[in-house]
Amino acid sequence: MYEPNVAVLLERLQPDDMVLDVGGWACPFNRANWVIDAEPYETRGFYRTFGGRASQGGEEEWFSAETWVRHDICGRAPFPFPDKHFDFVVCSHTMEDVRDPLAVCAEILRVGKGGYIEVPSRAFESTRGIERPNLAGLSHHRWLIDIGDNGIDFLQKYGLIHDWRYSLPRSYQERLRGEAAVQWLWWEGDFKFRELVPHGMVEVEAELARYIRATSPHPSWKLALDDQRRRVWHLVRRAREVVGTFGRD
Repeated sequence: MYEPNVAVLLERLQPDDMVLDVGGWACPFNRANWVIDAEPYETRGFYRTFGGRASQGGEEEWFSAETWVRHDICGRAPFPFPDKHFDFVVCSHTMEDVRDPLAVCAEILRVGKGGYIEVPSRAFESTRGIERPNLAGLSHHRWLIDIGDNGIDFLQKYGLIHDWRYSLPRSYQERLRGEAAVQWLWWEGDFKFRELVPHGMVEVEAELARYIRATSPHPSWKLALDDQRRRVWHLVRRAREVVGTFGRD
């Protein structure tokens, strides 16, 4: 969780507020009274294995082994809590990982009165070289996410994003410091969520290209040269198909 927001959250919470951390296994929010995650309590704090924080939200754990619930948060079974049971629900860097973030959003809204959701910024997930030279973002992330207007939009992270045309160059990492690497939503009562579903790869290309143009557009000459290269390759491939057809005849 973005550290300045941790301080804001701790200041906002009252001692008697009931807090749930959804998906907090890798770096639990210690002020949470309950944690729900597929991984066991005994292995919490995975981030410490590569030099990250083991937890956030103070030194004292308000949760315990008894209030750590192992549960598939994307499964068909609802979270094992009554409606509006929690005053606050935290979900930090989980939505981008899971197979069904819409189900998670729905359950968060059901069990919580308000909360905080944090995910990688779209720029972070679109930048090559963070994990591997020619891969955009992190390989285990499934979604490109946009937060705004009290809502969250999820777009499947299509493999096409690793193409240089639809991603940001490695040099863009210099701009991904502090809050530029993350985005968040403070919500109370309700928030909107949806999956964006393009109809075919043409719409996928259009959406990915739109984001790059709005964020850090590629030089027009480079795009034009690549367009020409792609046209030539298409013609060559088509010619090979035609020659192959005659050869079979």
